[in-house]
Amino acid sequence: MRYHNITKDDMLNGDGLRVVLWVSGCTHCCKDCHNPITWDPNGGLEFDESAKQEIFAELEKDYIHGITFSGGDPLHINNAYDVAELAKEIREKYPKKSIWLYTGGLWEDVKNMKVVPYLDVLIDGEFEVEKKDVNLHWVGSSNQRVIDVQKTLEKGEVILHED
Repeated sequence: MRYHNITKDDMLNGDGLRVVLWVSGCTHCCKDCHNPITWDPNGGLEFDESAKQEIFAELEKDYIHGITFSGGDPLHINNAYDVAELAKEIREKYPKKSIWLYTGGLWEDVKNMKVVPYLDVLIDGEFEVEKKDVNLHWVGSSNQRVIDVQKTLEKGEVILHED
């Protein structure tokens, strides 16, 4: 897995203050994407032990609510396995921290991926500039959903996360 950045004390990509891992690689290539530099799966830096320890150091802080995986697409073929392994490790090591993930894929297509059981919230759907809405919370366009993963898995139908 490759990544572009680790953002600390982020308030825009999920509940509370978070650490955000911006991975490389995206095949959705949404028009007017806010982060096209992350599309190239070979861009950025190799995710190594040092990067993982940087994330863990942030998660150790009481005021950090959790981690958000973004990019690029964390479920891109080059990322999915490593993101799932990292999410599993975070869930075990920091069980009270929330794990959010942004993907251009739809819930219906990604719900069986290895990472899903470790997630609290999954934001699905490609950004659609025609449906852009700056008044929405945590998404850029009205087709995207902020899904409460654990409730959705429990109920067997999509349950949206409540602000």
